[in-house]
Amino acid sequence: MTGRNNPLYRHSLALLTDLYQLTMAYGYWKLGKADQQSVFHLFFRRAPFGGGYAIAAGLETVLDFLRDFHFDDGDLEYLASLTGNDGQRLFEAEFLDYLGAMKFSCNIDAVAEGTLVFAHQPLLRVTGPILQCQLLETALLNILNFQTLIATKASRICSAAQGEPILEFGLRRAQGIDGGLAASRAAHIGGCDATSNVLAGKLYDIPVKGTHAHSWVMSFDDEMDAFEGYAEVMPNNCVFLVDTYDTVEGVKKAIAVGKQLQSRGYEMVGVRLDSGDLAMLSIEARRLLDDAGFPDATIVASNGLDEEIITSLKQQGATINVWGVGTNLSTAKGQPALGGVYKLGAMQADDGTWQPKIKLSEQPIKTSIPGILQVRRFEDEAGMIADMIYNQQETLTAVDQMTTAVGQNRMRKIPAGLKSYDLLESVVEAGKVVSAEQPISQLRQRTIEQLQRLPAATKRFLNPTPYPVGLEPRLARLRTSMMQDN
Repeated sequence: MTGRNNPLYRHSLALLTDLYQLTMAYGYWKLGKADQQSVFHLFFRRAPFGGGYAIAAGLETVLDFLRDFHFDDGDLEYLASLTGNDGQRLFEAEFLDYLGAMKFSCNIDAVAEGTLVFAHQPLLRVTGPILQCQLLETALLNILNFQTLIATKASRICSAAQGEPILEFGLRRAQGIDGGLAASRAAHIGGCDATSNVLAGKLYDIPVKGTHAHSWVMSFDDEMDAFEGYAEVMPNNCVFLVDTYDTVEGVKKAIAVGKQLQSRGYEMVGVRLDSGDLAMLSIEARRLLDDAGFPDATIVASNGLDEEIITSLKQQGATINVWGVGTNLSTAKGQPALGGVYKLGAMQADDGTWQPKIKLSEQPIKTSIPGILQVRRFEDEAGMIADMIYNQQETLTAVDQMTTAVGQNRMRKIPAGLKSYDLLESVVEAGKVVSAEQPISQLRQRTIEQLQRLPAATKRFLNPTPYPVGLEPRLARLRTSMMQDN
């Protein structure tokens, strides 16, 4: 798998950033603030797809990115060539020397991949010199926004399939090479069983699945010859694509070849439907397969599927066993991006005390939460109850209420005696990765288990009931006072 043992990013990508991150970094350096300790939080303001939750994904890719974070000679040479509006150098040579000698030294605490996360709570907390924290913003958002979005989409599709296998087929229409790999990885974390992406299978240890395309059938003079040829070379992997010419006739020919396979000691795995009325065709295919003595043959469906179409097909009585989902998964149909943001929460003064920082807005949802934030999750025997955001500068004692993260007037009681635990855990200390790498199968299992503990009303696709996420009372008061004082 990738990460510490097989890195995807084999050299620094320090210039994977927006120019304004570098101009701010230059400003911090020029004004003597480069090493001032600061805390930034990465979070999103609304759950994607109009849903009630998201699935955290992308952390291992972030750690892969950070492992060799530095500016090399080529980076510095390029930055030296940039000019301002007056035609003069944008960055002076001494600043570029500083970047070249800089050693990454930040601490990072993060929510484990496969964890359910909600609006306003930090997925990642970065602590360190403000110049370094600033330089990380764009890359962290790029990685975590996309993989969290795709993992969430995958979880919704898997929910619609009601436990039936989902195969991720999106590489051909994914957003570039890295987009395709990231989508395959995140989709598996979100619950997909396998991918068609062979490189993702190698890099991330994801099961790979696939058979043949229409071109295989079209390359033969007869569909029967195509199926027989495939059975000859792949007798242990025969899922026949039956809709090249006539789906029902294709199923009948697949059955004939399936019987030939049985005579050789093999079993036909099934058939794949890729066009037409998938509900009606799957029902007819099931009848033909059962009548011919293939009750265990799988019916795989593809063709523009997503959670809404899968739900509709199930309501129509479709007899599909396996779902191949491509474009609409790898490109996150319904929401092209997760609106994750990265905001300053606190800075350390010269005397060592931490000063909270707040970003205000006329839109309440855009007002940030000040402090050094942590998230505590409360559960009972049935599942998740609520999440509370609190300031780590305060000693957390027994808490019996919290306020909502955006509104200022609603309060929610937290019953005493609930199981609780914090979500943000240390993954990088003084610039070094300290967390143990987890198999991707374990991340996927965490998603599955956590979704089972989330209230059903929060998981539904239409008008989900919001999961309670609130502020610890002292943090709520701090936020209110800072809003009033500015």
